[in-house]
Amino acid sequence: MEAQRNALSIFLLAVILFLIQCVVAQKARLSSPIERRALLDLRASLGLRGKDWPIKSDPCSSWLGIECRNGSVSKISVSGLKRTRLGRLSPKFNVDSLVNLTRLVSFNASGFPLPGSIPDWFGNRLANLEVLDLRSCNISGSIPGTLGNLSRLTSLYLHDNNLAGLIPATLGLLRNLKFLDLSVNSLTGSIPSSFGSFGNMERLELASNYLSESIPPSLGSLRGLQVFNVSDNNLSGSIPIQFGNLSRLVKLDLSRNSFYGSLPEELKMLRSLKMMIMADNELEGRMPVDLFSSLVELQVVDLSRNKLDGALNATIWSMPKLQSLDVSSNNFTGPFPGLRSNISATTAAMFNLSNNFFYGTLNFSLGMFRFIDLSGNYFEGKVVVNNAKRYAIIDRNCLQALKQRTLEDCRLFYTDRGLSFDNFGAPDTTQPPPAESSSESRKRLIFILAGVVGGLGFIVLLVLILVLVLRHNKGIGNQRRNADVGPVPEGDSPQLPKDPTIAGAGDPFTYEQLLLATDNFSETNLIKQGHSGDLFRGILEAGIPVVIKRVSLSSFKKESYMMELDLFRKLSHPRFVLLLGHCLEHETEKLLVYKHMPNGDLANSFYRATNSDDDSLQSLDWITRLKVATGAAEGLFHLHHECNPSLVHRDVQASSILLDDKFEVRLGSLSEVRAQEGDTHQNVLKRLLRKPQTSEPGPSASGSSSTTCAYDVYCFGKVLLELITGKLGIGKAEDASTKEWLEQSLPCISIYEKELVTKIMDPSLIVDEDLLEEVWAMAIVARSCLNPKPSKRPSMKHILKALENPLKVVREESFSSARLRTTSSRRSWGSAFFGSWRQSSSESATIPGHQNREGFSGFRQAGRVGSHGSDGIEHSSSRKRLSNEVFPEPMEMQDMEMLDEN
Repeated sequence: MEAQRNALSIFLLAVILFLIQCVVAQKARLSSPIERRALLDLRASLGLRGKDWPIKSDPCSSWLGIECRNGSVSKISVSGLKRTRLGRLSPKFNVDSLVNLTRLVSFNASGFPLPGSIPDWFGNRLANLEVLDLRSCNISGSIPGTLGNLSRLTSLYLHDNNLAGLIPATLGLLRNLKFLDLSVNSLTGSIPSSFGSFGNMERLELASNYLSESIPPSLGSLRGLQVFNVSDNNLSGSIPIQFGNLSRLVKLDLSRNSFYGSLPEELKMLRSLKMMIMADNELEGRMPVDLFSSLVELQVVDLSRNKLDGALNATIWSMPKLQSLDVSSNNFTGPFPGLRSNISATTAAMFNLSNNFFYGTLNFSLGMFRFIDLSGNYFEGKVVVNNAKRYAIIDRNCLQALKQRTLEDCRLFYTDRGLSFDNFGAPDTTQPPPAESSSESRKRLIFILAGVVGGLGFIVLLVLILVLVLRHNKGIGNQRRNADVGPVPEGDSPQLPKDPTIAGAGDPFTYEQLLLATDNFSETNLIKQGHSGDLFRGILEAGIPVVIKRVSLSSFKKESYMMELDLFRKLSHPRFVLLLGHCLEHETEKLLVYKHMPNGDLANSFYRATNSDDDSLQSLDWITRLKVATGAAEGLFHLHHECNPSLVHRDVQASSILLDDKFEVRLGSLSEVRAQEGDTHQNVLKRLLRKPQTSEPGPSASGSSSTTCAYDVYCFGKVLLELITGKLGIGKAEDASTKEWLEQSLPCISIYEKELVTKIMDPSLIVDEDLLEEVWAMAIVARSCLNPKPSKRPSMKHILKALENPLKVVREESFSSARLRTTSSRRSWGSAFFGSWRQSSSESATIPGHQNREGFSGFRQAGRVGSHGSDGIEHSSSRKRLSNEVFPEPMEMQDMEMLDEN
């Protein structure tokens, strides 16, 4: 019996070994020479190492990431593989050999750099493809509509690339698709309604793009959908009521958009929902009464920073699996939601009810909560915290014996609602006023009527005077658009009021809070030593990253921070860095708290490290550079043209251009902002009375000449050159080498020869014919901004329009010099940049030397492009023109010059 069992065991083992050998033999052999050739071509085009794909070994058995089935390649994964040195020098999306792998079902290149666009033939030639994973591959261009032909595709991952353009509606044809991830790109347009045809969709992720319009109601038909994430877009409209049909939905993330309206009652049908994230929208109204009691699986709820109102129902304590509830920064009101007797499971969660309008007493111990933030409300009475392991934030309320709101604020809040206030625990000493007699009442009524009549008469008189003044000013000169920004004192030594208000300059912080945030201003948190204070990185108690400016009064004047506070109080524009708060309680140090910008400034983020072994750097692509230039121009346009009086930044350089996580611009270094010297009428008068001279002084010719809009334009021109050439440091350096570089580089910007700009263009830029025209157009704008004559420089109004539509600049019709002199200020803005360049077929010029901060010693025989001479430039020293013929001039400035001639 024992011998039989042993024999049976040996037989079974032999069968198993035979089967294993069969499988190995099947896998270890690639039968098709065409597919082997295709893999070798792919190895060469991607620059893969021989260590990973050895040329003498069989791919099916020895090559990393290769799987075969029935002697053919079925799966390829280059994710995690590394290129050779030569492969890293010239990475491209070159995978043409895949067309010969006809049985390929999966291609995974996640994390493997493939700069370039997805070829159209992907959707026509890879008919058996089921999985396409191109996450974090540095892909650019648009999503090919032909991908909709991959009828067997189940997973499409294009997360974290540089894809732009519209989402193809043809993707809705992929009936078998289960996972679609297009997040963290630059896609625009709307979500295609054809997505409602996805029959098997489980995860649909479109976060961190620039999608707009509303969510198609057809998505409510995706009955198998488990994850829907469209956060961080520009979507609007209301939440579709059809979402109530998504019974299997586990995660719903609509945060950081512009959705409005109320929360649909139909959301109560999402019985499987675990995460509801809708922060940073415009949602309003009351929440469905039994919303939370219906969604028993909820773990994370984030409705913060909306406009929701009404009472918060006590059903929040009935969610047994809740881990986090954030309803901060809404308009919720009423007493604290009633606590149930047994809430041990719920109080293990984290609650944020801050910045609402809750009131009443807290008749329970805050120690029962793991974490709770009740700050920024109107709770009154005493508070009990009796558990050191728990954490509660209760500042900015009306509680007793704590640092809270003012008595007036609390009393007004309770009075407006017809409620009684405990007066911070002190007795109310106010007495009702004595009753007035009838005669005294009549006298008082007469005085009131007289005051009202007199006041109305005074107002009418003021209106008449104002109308006359406005008409008078309109007849004298151009009027400026009024902005929300008030006047800023002129010059470097402004006269400040003794007690300037700081209302509107953010929240007040204590000195201890900011010490804790910066680890006592340690050297490790020092970002840089600025010209108006030292900048430190910090983390607030709530985990919010910030940047803190430390102004020492022993090193800086008091005006340096008070001017900036006053500016922030009046200035409100999305293109300027956000001031979160301040701390002025310390005698010798004043602190300003700014919003942290994830990408720092342009100088630090222009080049970023790649994931390759050689620690190489990758520069910003052209689309991002143009986006940065346009954003900075919008900020300067607001200062120059929408503020009254016009404001001058005075510190325009790469380190002053801050970038958020999407490379949107916010201008910083605002401590140097001043009102422009004089106004339009004073400038005209100075022109009429001045003595004749060959050129105007540059900004540094006098101590205050940098307080002009033309100075900002000049500095902005140098920033544009930095974006074009990749040569950082031009904006802040004024040494001899920088001037020499400008002399050599500016002649390469020609309106007659577009390709000449490639001599100075950043070699790391990858541009096609259309993008090269945009580079050329920006170069024309930059050279115009660098005109040594301030009056010849274009205004920020013209510059912004040019950057918003650069191709229009270089394709604008020619204008003769006579037409330039006779047309009105309503003429083509494009000709304002290089109309004067068309007055001659030659571009030879020598600029008179300007020994000032803006000027440079002169061009070195810059000629127009010809077919002779080295470097393709035909030099000519005999045909020179003045600087006003080389550089363009907007019509407003030309009109000024005509006053001089008359």
